[in-house]
Formats: sequence, structure tokens, C-alpha cells
Amino acid sequence: MKYAIVTGASKGLGKGIAKRLIEEKVNVIAVSRSENEELKALAVRVGIDYRFYRCNLASSTEISSVFQEISKIVFHTQTDAIYLINNAGVIEPIESVGNLNEEAFLANVQINLMAPVLICNHILSQAKKSTIPLIIANITSGAGERPIHGWSIYCSTKSAINMFTQTAGLELENQQSHHKIIAFSPGIMDTEMQQTIRSSTEDAFHELDKFKDYKEKGMLRSPELVANALVKLVLDGQVENGKIYYVNDLL
Repeated sequence: MKYAIVTGASKGLGKGIAKRLIEEKVNVIAVSRSENEELKALAVRVGIDYRFYRCNLASSTEISSVFQEISKIVFHTQTDAIYLINNAGVIEPIESVGNLNEEAFLANVQINLMAPVLICNHILSQAKKSTIPLIIANITSGAGERPIHGWSIYCSTKSAINMFTQTAGLELENQQSHHKIIAFSPGIMDTEMQQTIRSSTEDAFHELDKFKDYKEKGMLRSPELVANALVKLVLDGQVENGKIYYVNDLL
């Protein structure tokens, strides 16, 4: 049997990823602040093992406790493969430097960077004791590759995730490990994050009109379409360690 751990699985891309994995009969462990009842019901119909763990990903203590419990489940003698999808993320604060809200800034760094790094470190430490193949996919963004006015923290955390993924991938290759770690850039999607972006001000975010046009002109992809591309990629298993994959190249 196969297990997938998906953070931020209650909505948006995370929900789409979890839903597709369930449809592929992969056992899913959802990690987020709230549970999605639709996923739970779908898992019952499909007949796979679905579990939900409530976790504040801004808390290193909660991450450690929750993922110790999850490890006991997935690193099982009957498990054939493990997939970890670090999807949870936040865009706020959208504001120029000098006007950043300290609480929002710290939460962004903790959720977008600290959490996936801690989770990767924990799961890989357990994986080294096991022969079960592991594939990790860290959700990144094109914002990690270019500066965007008002997104200094989001751009910085996604850039850091890219470099973390590339470095961890290099280390796994040097260790001749059978485990894989990649980053996945999903492009622009019709999610709550896009709603948050469109509700910002032009002073704080200079590309506001462009992002409003994305919605008005129907240029936003559905989270389900993007999720299908990622799930197909990881289930195929033929991924290159440390590589950043772009949804445009997979559709």
C-alpha cells in the first residue's frame, strides 16, 4: 500500500491533490488546521485509509508532535511507497518593506519555510532507517525567482524553498539514496490566495490590476487541473532530485 502526507489539504491546491490521490487509491494523511469533510467522505467511498491531523504549522512543537505520530503510521512494513506534499502556504503580508506587519511576517516565514524544512528533516531522518521509497514535493512559486513589489517575504520564502530543495536533492544524490525531493511551481490558480491578492491595495502591490485581469479574463487554472499534473508526476516516480518542475511543462 501507498501513503501520501499532504499539508494544507483542506482547501485549494491541497484539497485537489488529496482528492486525486484518494481517487488513485493512495492512503492519505491530511494535515491542516481544519478537516475537509468532502475528502473524508470520498475516502470512505473509495475504501482507502484517510486520516486527519490538526496542526498549526507555525508551531515547531506541534509539527514535531504530529509528525512523530504520522511516521508511526506511514513507516510500516506493508507500505510500498511514501509521498510527502508540502503544500501549505500563505501570501501575507502584502506590503512594502518598512510597512510590514511583524506578526504576519513571522507567520509567513514559519509556515512557508520553517514548516516544510522541519517536516522534510523529520521524514527524511525516518526514511533513512527504512527501505521504503520516498518522494517529497515542495510547492513553490514563480515568485521565488523574481522580485515582486509588495511580496518581499513571500518571494524570499519561496526562493529559500527552491534552494533548500536543490541542496537536499544534491545531498540525496551524493548519498546514493533512493529517496527523491523536488519542487513544484503550480502557476496561477483560482484559489483563496488569489482572492487575498486581489483584495490588496495598489500602493502595497503594484501588479494588482494584472492579477484582477487574470480572474476577469478566465486565465486562472483550476486547482484540480494543477493537482492532477503534480499527482501524475509523483506517482510516476521518474523525477530528478532537486529539480524544480513547472506546471506549464506538464500540461
